Amino acid sequence: MNRKSEPDVFIVADNVLSPLGNGTKENFAQLKKGVSAVRLHKNNEISDHAFSASIFNDNQDIYTVSDRYTKFEQLLIASVEEAIAGREINIRDKKTVLIISSTKGNISLLEREKNSPELRQRIALSTSARLVGEHFGFQNTPVIVSNACISGVLAIITGMRLLREGRFDQAVICGADVVCRFVVSGFQSFQALSGERCKPFDKLRDGLNLGEGAATIVLSVNKKHKGKAKVKGGSVSNDANHISGPSRTGNELAFAVNRAMTDAKVQPAEIGFVSAHGTATPYNDEMEAKAIALSGLSDTPVNSLKGYYGHTLGAAGLIESVISIESLRQGVILPSLGYHQHGVSSDINICSSVVDLETNNFVKTASGFGGCNAAAVFGK
Repeated sequence: MNRKSEPDVFIVADNVLSPLGNGTKENFAQLKKGVSAVRLHKNNEISDHAFSASIFNDNQDIYTVSDRYTKFEQLLIASVEEAIAGREINIRDKKTVLIISSTKGNISLLEREKNSPELRQRIALSTSARLVGEHFGFQNTPVIVSNACISGVLAIITGMRLLREGRFDQAVICGADVVCRFVVSGFQSFQALSGERCKPFDKLRDGLNLGEGAATIVLSVNKKHKGKAKVKGGSVSNDANHISGPSRTGNELAFAVNRAMTDAKVQPAEIGFVSAHGTATPYNDEMEAKAIALSGLSDTPVNSLKGYYGHTLGAAGLIESVISIESLRQGVILPSLGYHQHGVSSDINICSSVVDLETNNFVKTASGFGGCNAAAVFGK
């Protein structure tokens, strides 16, 4: 398709479902107050040692469907239901696609069930996608995006591209992950977890917190939505550096950011803020800061939401994009919770307090194991 003829991709509905609350508005209100969902947990089913994470309370009303579905699937269903409630979104239209983002899905089933062909089938992301699709009545086979920690942002970029190409008119994009022993033990083996609430970009940062949650974004090319926020561009890249360690230069993430801005037809000066991946691990924050500087965004306000939500893995890019879209709507940039003393070599502008700023565009970045990087531009 000729680039000039590509349609605008509008954001027509969204939702965040997290330990901070149900719905985008409720979550954003909590964030503006500086409330974090990260707590110290002592749960022997998940870890033999205490760990800091953002986890749903047992009494939080998030499960709206039968126990036929796992916790992971119920999170997806609950988030989609909240996003589309009361809106004219034709789920059963053949031109509507469901895209599901996750890194681990139902991996927790391995912890309590005997290995068998049936378990391997049940644990497959394709099984979860089919069940969620059937629950709502989607007519097309769901698209699954699972590419480490860029999965959420990559799912949005995938939806944007499918709509631009004319293959679909609407995309319902949802992502979720849950905290379980498999995930916690994996990050513990890397010595990547902080014992307290994480501190993105801070000099004393010592690791990440894990989190669970779900988010949904609904995209459409229907011109009746003109005036709503848009996904303007996106790009992906790979460091080809190390299976778990990011690039030392930041050039590869910067490549994705610059390509995303070119795709969106915006200049660095037109970017109002950067919603960073900001895991609070020493190497990721350093690499990302270098990439932001290399992209011409040194003076642009930067925040990380990991201090509020922890790292929600396959949901992170979606949760953080939805919250940042709400920031765009309200003209408020949230601070990077836990940041007090500059701890990266590049002189970038980390937000340490709420900033009232009217802007038309922001960049969302993400990076993950295997050297993957993604960047998307959103705007009015």
